[in-house]
Amino acid sequence: MTCRILTLQHEQEWPQMSGWLLQRQDSGQGVEDAVRAIVDAVRSSGDDALVEYTRKFDCPDFAPPLRVSGQEIARAAASVSVEHRELIASAAANIRAFHEAQVEKSWFITRPDGSILGQHVSPVDAAGLYIPGGQGGNTPLVSSLLMNAIPAQVAGVSRLAVCTPPRDDGKVNPHILAAAHLLDIEEVYRVGGAWSIAAMAYGTQSILPVDVIAGPGNVFVTTAKRLVQGTVGIDMLAGPSEVLVVADSSANPAWIAADMLSQAEHDPLASALCITDDPRLADSLSQALQAQCAELPRASIALRSLEDWGGIIVVPNLSVAVAVANMIAPEHLEICTRDPWAILPHIRHAGAIFLGQHCPEAVGDYFAGPNHVLPTLGTARFSSALSVQTFSKRSSVLSVSPSFLQGNADAIAAFARLEGLEAHARSVELRKRK
Repeated sequence: MTCRILTLQHEQEWPQMSGWLLQRQDSGQGVEDAVRAIVDAVRSSGDDALVEYTRKFDCPDFAPPLRVSGQEIARAAASVSVEHRELIASAAANIRAFHEAQVEKSWFITRPDGSILGQHVSPVDAAGLYIPGGQGGNTPLVSSLLMNAIPAQVAGVSRLAVCTPPRDDGKVNPHILAAAHLLDIEEVYRVGGAWSIAAMAYGTQSILPVDVIAGPGNVFVTTAKRLVQGTVGIDMLAGPSEVLVVADSSANPAWIAADMLSQAEHDPLASALCITDDPRLADSLSQALQAQCAELPRASIALRSLEDWGGIIVVPNLSVAVAVANMIAPEHLEICTRDPWAILPHIRHAGAIFLGQHCPEAVGDYFAGPNHVLPTLGTARFSSALSVQTFSKRSSVLSVSPSFLQGNADAIAAFARLEGLEAHARSVELRKRK
C-alpha cells in the first residue's frame, strides 16, 4: 500500500501541492446529462418513471405501490431485535437533545418611539429526506434517517417524506423502517436514486412535492439536488466523505490509522489525511495504516481511497498544521494533540471538530448527538452542518409607530428618489400628510 507522505515547510506551499485532491470534485458532464434526463422523465411521467428506474437499478420485479404501508412499517419494526431497537432509540435521544439546543426563538425589540422590529422563526411545511440504502439495501444507513429526521421534527416540520431505495426483493430494510416507526414517520417510499429527488421536488401521482430536500447520496443524487435547487431548498451539495487529523507526538498512531480507515472504507473517493509535526509519528502511522487496512472486510475500497486520496503531511509545527487545515476546510477534523482545546479557537473552517484522543469520528457519526451530514470538498469555508436551521425560515417583522413615520418620512422619500423610485417616495409622503 502506498499512502503518500508529503513534507511541507510553510502553509503557502499547500495550494501548489494539493492539486491532486481537487480532482475529487469533478463528477463529469456525463453524470449531469444523465441526471437531467432522469429529472425530466420524472417531471413528465411521474410514477411511471419512478417504477421504470427502480426496476432498472434496484429491483427488476418492482411493482407499485411506492409507499410503504403503516402496517408494513409496524411489522418491520417488530421484526428488529430489541437490542437494535434500543440502540436506535439511545442514539435518537442523544441526537434530539443536541438539536433541541439549536432551536432559534422569534425575537422583538421595541424602539423608544414605540416601533417594534423583530424576527419571526417558522418551520417549512414539508421536508423530503433521502436515506441511502447502502449496498443493495443490506447495509442500511439508519443513522442518516435519525440525523435528517430529528432536526426537522425539532424545527416543527409537520410533514416528513422519506425516500429510500428498496432491496432487490422490493422491500425496504427493516432497520430503516424501525427507525421511522420510532420517530412516528408515516410517509416512507420505496424509491431511491436521482429519480426520488426529482419526485420530491416536483411531485408525482404518489409523492407530493416538498419544500426542502435533505440527506446524503452518491454523485447522481447530489447532482439531482443541484438541478432541483431553487424549486426546493436543499441541505447542501455533499461530496465524498473526508477526515483530516491534526496530530502531535502525543497521538497514538494506531488510533489515527483506525480513524483514517474509517473514512477510507466508505468510498474509493473518500479522503483521509493526517497533518503532524512529528516525522516519527508519520512513519509509524504509515505502517499502522498498512497493517490495519489488510484486516478490513472492505480492504480493497480503503486501499484505493488511501492510495488515491490519502496522505500524511509533515509540517514544522502545529501553527502550520492549523493553517493548512483551515485551507482544506475538511468535513471531519480531529485534533489529536496534547491540548486540543488550545487549538480550537484557531480553527475557522471545518464541518465538525473532534477534540482529543478519545473522540474518534465514529462517535459523532452515530451516537453523540451532533449531526453527521456535513459540508465536504472545502465548502466548510462557507457552509455548516445540517441542523434545525436547515428546516427553518426567518422573517423580518416591522411595526413602526406614527411618530417614527412622521419623523423619518422626508429622509425615506429622499432615499427613494435617489434611486429613481417615485412611487416608493409617495407611499411614505401620503401617510405623512395624513
